[in-house]
Amino acid sequence: MHPSPFERTGATLPVSPVVLSVPHAGRDYPLALKTALRVPLAGLLPLEDRLVDAVARSARTTETMIVQTRARAWIDLNRREDERDPMIDEGALVSPPAQQSAKLRSGLGLVPRRVGGVGDLWARRFTDADITARIANDHRPYHHAVETALAAARARFGIAVLLDLHSMPTLGPGGARIVLGDRFGHAAAPRFVGRVETECVTQGFSTAINAPYAGGHILERHARPEAGVHAIQLELDRSLYLDRKLFAPGAGFARVVGLVRAILAALADEALSVPMALAAE
Repeated sequence: MHPSPFERTGATLPVSPVVLSVPHAGRDYPLALKTALRVPLAGLLPLEDRLVDAVARSARTTETMIVQTRARAWIDLNRREDERDPMIDEGALVSPPAQQSAKLRSGLGLVPRRVGGVGDLWARRFTDADITARIANDHRPYHHAVETALAAARARFGIAVLLDLHSMPTLGPGGARIVLGDRFGHAAAPRFVGRVETECVTQGFSTAINAPYAGGHILERHARPEAGVHAIQLELDRSLYLDRKLFAPGAGFARVVGLVRAILAALADEALSVPMALAAE
């Protein structure tokens, strides 16, 4: 029996229509990962949404929350199961680059192959059985948990809203500090994105929508606005809540926690502002 790769927090019967997902902040690095590395373990840190799970835990009130504990370097939950990289995965189908996703071509497929500034990560290729096991033991259980939580919220409230929480490197001078992604309008009704943007701007954070992050597989897989299931990806600049070394909580941690808590409350308020019968249409 494999230990659960994620933690679920919240009542079985949901108290809020909002579900909080944190897929990239895991810090559990299995021995099989460590022994396959060709770089120091610290070289994997850029893949982490460093301590954004701590932000989520502090911001959460009554929402169902699902936090992946296994490291993203082991398997990336925001990639499709078929985004397998033939350069490191013996079971991957070899296809022309034009048929591969941009993330896969750049080395950030289902199992990341390389990290900018670090280079190639692995000393060997993985067998088909290796990756198939990760899909079965890590990828599918997480998505099943998210799907189950959203279905429970939808059943009780007639509507459900997924907030998929991530962190990002600083975008550069003049760049937004927070990026909202809704897959260019396909993952959530505009009123939800508008409420989140208003909270960010009101609290003094510069914000962009869908640029450069529009949302990945989690939104693609779980959002069904036409059926009352909405999803937004929230990217926080790591320098907002971490210290100068981007390793531990910094002076801005409490402010960012307050923002995320306000966003969760705003999404719930917006969801419940529409009568259940209308929300279910």
